[in-house]
Amino acid sequence: MKSILTVFFCLFIVLVNAQPPDVPANAGATFGAATSADGAVEASELPNFLSNKESGDIKVIAKVTDVCPKKGCWISLEMPDKSTVLVKMKDYGFFVPLEMIGKTVVVDGVAKRITTSIDELKHYAEDAKKSKEEIAAITEPKDEIRLTAAGILVVK
Repeated sequence: MKSILTVFFCLFIVLVNAQPPDVPANAGATFGAATSADGAVEASELPNFLSNKESGDIKVIAKVTDVCPKKGCWISLEMPDKSTVLVKMKDYGFFVPLEMIGKTVVVDGVAKRITTSIDELKHYAEDAKKSKEEIAAITEPKDEIRLTAAGILVVK
């Protein structure tokens, strides 16, 4: 019993002190499952892709606009209208470096339409170190497209 508690405590300390990985995000680098750019579509195609279904497997190519500064557990992709698409990592199974901001990547995963709650939107705003005023201004849930990445490839 004592050893189980010790292992749990050590795991807790590691998770509390987690930070994004400090590794390069150079062209060709992969995070999560190995993937390629073959068959990737522009992020602008996401609404059309989901026009007649709730979700589906897809590869999307887009520019990264933000990375979770706490752990690297999510990224935002730029859409042509300057809005963003949130990408979370499948099963919280891998993280990406902050250096990925500004890079063009291929996200291989599942796209789906969701309604993000006010609490979740505020949580992501806090993670992104938004001001208290910006966080307080979040007063409505948001209908959006979300990607769950199995793998991410840095293209450039």
